[in-house]
Amino acid sequence: MTEKGQPLAYSNIGIGATAKEELLRFLQKKCWKHPVIVCDRNTYEAAGRVLADELKAGGVKAAKLIIPEHEAGAAAADERTLFYTLINIAEETDVIIAAGSGTIHDITRFAAYQRGLPFISFPTAPSVDGFTSAGAPLILNGTKTTIQTKAPIALFADTNLLKDAPRSMTAAGFGDMLGKITSLADWEISRRLADEPYSEAGAKLVKDALWQCIDHRADIAAGTETGIQILMEALIVSGLVMLALDHSRPASGGEHHISHWIEMEMLKTKQPPILHGAKVGCACAVLSDIYKELACHEKLAELPPNFREAIQSAYEGLPDGKTIAGWLTSAGGPACFDEIGVKKDLVCDALNHAHTLRDRYTGLTIINEHAALFAHHLLQ
Repeated sequence: MTEKGQPLAYSNIGIGATAKEELLRFLQKKCWKHPVIVCDRNTYEAAGRVLADELKAGGVKAAKLIIPEHEAGAAAADERTLFYTLINIAEETDVIIAAGSGTIHDITRFAAYQRGLPFISFPTAPSVDGFTSAGAPLILNGTKTTIQTKAPIALFADTNLLKDAPRSMTAAGFGDMLGKITSLADWEISRRLADEPYSEAGAKLVKDALWQCIDHRADIAAGTETGIQILMEALIVSGLVMLALDHSRPASGGEHHISHWIEMEMLKTKQPPILHGAKVGCACAVLSDIYKELACHEKLAELPPNFREAIQSAYEGLPDGKTIAGWLTSAGGPACFDEIGVKKDLVCDALNHAHTLRDRYTGLTIINEHAALFAHHLLQ
């Protein structure tokens, strides 16, 4: 699967206990001598230092670039951080290695794109599905905006490292995958009612990866080799489908828009960030119930037949919010917004406004565009 002009060959993806050694051999094969490892303070201690030592022992001396934290206590992919990263990548750098989770990868892919350099993904937690994608969700002028940059040229995921990741980050990766429940339904809606691009094969790949995670949620919660391998592979598959199609519809629908809206509002007040996948999982549980209620709403009869049929087909068979919440809990993650400190007023605000963040047709768009019929009943 390929991004426009940027191949990511399956042979360049390695998941297992020898990932660091595979990364070294890949650098040696490419004759890259001046890599820089981009990380934050935590991921440097967890992985960056050991990776740098491994590369040095193999004759490749890597520089490190530690992204500073913001006032809220974590790195953010905003203008200040992006500028900091760009000016601190040395001129002789020939490849960038992202050693971290979602934010570090978004910062790195933007910097690699701007500098015209290849980058390699070295995930430190199975927490998001964006490792292999080309899209970078950035905070630009206070708004969460996804721009197409570049995908990694290779990915090496050390399962021993991933097994030691904080359980909250593993649970966030599971939450990001569960979000595909509503994103795939929204993708069907966008195809049938807005003629947006769709791929049966892509939808099947993501759906199969989703259900692999649901079926192995106990292994994922326990952090077993099997559970972490399945979760990481599912996250990579989701990212590769987005990369191949050059858009994020297979993996990002109304639940992601809600998550992005909440993140932006919390940034305005400098509140500590909440893991992306935790927000997505909670949003999926809320949204699934709303979508199911929409599919059987008495006012649905007032919409054109094609709308009614599409809505019922996409949303009637969704799992209910209680079931989704149970899956989230069984994987060790939060099941509702109360558990992660997001107040009801902010969730309601997101339900009423998050659909404006993307030029994309979803169930949230339908409900808000037909507010007189639905919004008062469904989004309160």
